[in-house]
Amino acid sequence: MKLTQIVHKDAVIPSLQASERDEVISELLEAAIAADVVEAQYRDELLAAVLEREKRGSTGFGKGVAVPHVKHASIESMGAAIGISENGVDFSSLDKQPVYSVFLLLSPADKPEEHLQAMEIIFKNLSQDTFRRFLRQAGSVDDVLTLLSDADAQKLVG
Repeated sequence: MKLTQIVHKDAVIPSLQASERDEVISELLEAAIAADVVEAQYRDELLAAVLEREKRGSTGFGKGVAVPHVKHASIESMGAAIGISENGVDFSSLDKQPVYSVFLLLSPADKPEEHLQAMEIIFKNLSQDTFRRFLRQAGSVDDVLTLLSDADAQKLVG
């Protein structure tokens, strides 16, 4: 599994407008709906499910990144949206630092193994300083897509 297979290009927001956690998640969900990752009729249900997951424990795992996620019966195939915040967002991260890069992962409920694979590839890349730095500096959708492609080709080190 590769990042470029998970992230939909039309669901990349290089400059998030929202500045609060719940609004960022909502903005990313709207991008996923616009990119046909999920159906609009399930918007409220999916948003509630993602926010409920956040209540159980923050998906901000530190170093400026968060990966809110949900498995849901309405989702037919896995997809992700990415958003970048210039000023940072409070996700109640483990390190108490703001989040600048957010991956919203939306997975089918009946494919938990795919969800785990996707989480693994996302975390593998987000654990690399170089990847995080380049993602935070990405100024356009094309910059983000190039970074994802380079990560898939393992051109990034560090």
